Order: sequence, then structure tokens, then C-alpha cells
Amino acid sequence: MKRRVIQLGILTALIALPALAQLGMFTKDQLLAITSEWKGERFPDGRPKVSDELLDRLATVDAEEAWGTLRGAGYPLQFEGNFKTVNVKVGGPRLVGRAVTAVFVPFRKDFNDYINANGKKEGRVSRGQNSWVIDTLVKRDVMVVDLFGKIEDGTIIGDNLGTSIMTKTGTGLVVDGSIRDVSGNQEIEGFQIFARGFHPSALRNTTLAGINVPIRIGGVTVLPGDVVVSDPEGVTFIPPQVAEKVANEAERTHMVDEWGHKMLRERKYTPGEIDTEWTPKMIEEFNAYCEAKGSKVRLGAKGKHGDL
Repeated sequence: MKRRVIQLGILTALIALPALAQLGMFTKDQLLAITSEWKGERFPDGRPKVSDELLDRLATVDAEEAWGTLRGAGYPLQFEGNFKTVNVKVGGPRLVGRAVTAVFVPFRKDFNDYINANGKKEGRVSRGQNSWVIDTLVKRDVMVVDLFGKIEDGTIIGDNLGTSIMTKTGTGLVVDGSIRDVSGNQEIEGFQIFARGFHPSALRNTTLAGINVPIRIGGVTVLPGDVVVSDPEGVTFIPPQVAEKVANEAERTHMVDEWGHKMLRERKYTPGEIDTEWTPKMIEEFNAYCEAKGSKVRLGAKGKHGDL
């Protein structure tokens, strides 16, 4: 009987397990197990599928807003910064989507031969292993790649593969590694890239060790199906089971700030009144403002620091 092992350690050990029917990929049961707190819709392979509506709601969430909610929910290490970017504009659309993860390791001939042989058995016809990841992408996915920070010879894509990613997903790429053909990728409208660096070399001396497995991006553990949200500071990886909570609390913060700024501009309230606990009259006025704006945000008796 085939063993089924769920292990969040070394990915090469995972690949050796007979329970893994495909190249470096968790079985559906394993994906269900490591994302068991998600109770919503899933892709056929078991990857969590946060709704398009919720992705849209997360598109304006700032890192600070998400960070506070995530820490409160027990996820203090979900933000990573210090990227170089392509097609990321201040005040422009954010990168938002569902993570498809991939991990590469430094080349070793015997291991690479094993991966290629299994890829052939599984019908992976693309010449480059980086294309194998792209072949799995669908709309609103974000390809998230652990390439161990490699810059020279660590270029996960050029502009041809960038065009393919954008065509399939409509989103972008996050890579703890590099890209090439920056000029060409800049011409792919809307294709947002977060990378550690740029280099003219091609990808070499690496081996794809896993697709849709837990990976590391800097100081963050990223799981398949996490919601990827960028802002000017970097990228936040939101576990799907807390995505709605992040959206709710961010929307409340947005509305609180919007109304507070309006009151200050109109000189109806002082900064001291806006920054402290609101009176019942202020809460009533705020709720009426939200209703008039078409927002579902409402404050209860505990005010802006308490219940919705």
C-alpha cells in the first residue's frame, strides 16, 4: 500500500515519496490536509479557490492593514518587501490573485535526470522546466517561485514566457530570483513582476523540485491558493481562510479614514475627537455616510476599534 506522508520539510524528500503521483506535486489529499482551515471552493487538484469577488475586494488592501489583521489571526510572517518591479505603477492597479507555487533547487545531475524522466512520463512536453509551471496556470493565478535568490542564470522568464503567463492569468509573477528581457516584459500591458533582480542570462543550473507545494519567499512560507496582494511596500501572502477577514477590516479602515478626513476638512470635528473613541452621535453619522456611499461597513456600539 502506498504511503501518504504530509511533510513540510525538505521538498526533495517529498518528491521521493511513492505517494506523490506527479512530479513534485502534493496529492489532492495532501493539499486538502495542509489547507484544511479553508472551507470554501477548490480547484480540481485541491488548491483553495478564493472567489473573484473577494479578490476584487482585496485589490485595495495596504500592507499595514493586512499585517495588523494577519498578526491578530496568528500569521505574523506574511509580508515580503525589497523587490525590483516591472509595470508596477504608483497609484495603479495592484497585483492580486491566487498563488500557484513552484520551487527550484541548484542543479544536480542525478536529481535533474530523475525530474526530466518523470516529466516525460507525465507528458510535460515543454523544453524548459520553468514552462512546466506556466502550463498549469489559469485566470487570476499568480505564479510564485522560490528560486533561492539566484540572479545570474536565475532568470525564471523572458518576454516570451511573460507573454504566456499574462495570457493565461491576466496578473503577474513573484520570484525570489530574477528575470530577463525587462524591456520586452515592460511592453506586456498590465503584467506586474516582483523579482529580486534582472539579468540578461538564461535560466540554467537549476532544477524544478516542486509545483504547488509549500515554498519560501524571503521570510514568508507560501502555500498553494494563498491570496497574493501587492502594494507599494511589497507583497503580502494572505492565507485563504483569513482573506475575508482582511478584506472586511481593511474596508472598515478605509471608510473610517475617509469619513474622518471629510469631517476634518469640514471642521466639524477636531483631530482629538476623530482620533479617540467616537461618541454614539459620531457613529450614527458615520453609518449614515457609509450607507449613502453604498458601503456595507457599519459600526456597532464598540465603535471604530471594535465590532462591525
